[in-house]
Amino acid sequence: MTPDRVLAALALATCAVLLVRLVIGERRRARVDAALRRAWRAVREIAGSARRRREAARVAEEAIKRARSRRGEWDGNVYKPKSFRKPPRDKMH
Repeated sequence: MTPDRVLAALALATCAVLLVRLVIGERRRARVDAALRRAWRAVREIAGSARRRREAARVAEEAIKRARSRRGEWDGNVYKPKSFRKPPRDKMH
């Protein structure tokens, strides 16, 4: 589907929902509105969850990439980066 058709379909669906809201009674309208709010919250939660999963996967991949780099040495299961090495002591003093 082209973006124009998707936008047209969304506009048509919105108009249909608004028309139905006008036709039904006040009690049913309140129930429909509550159901739509619940559905919208569920969609937002699903989207947020997917976004957090992608972010977590990206951060984990970066951590794995850093751990695989050869900027240090392993002593058993302990990784000692070269940046943690102390400078040589000054023998003059």
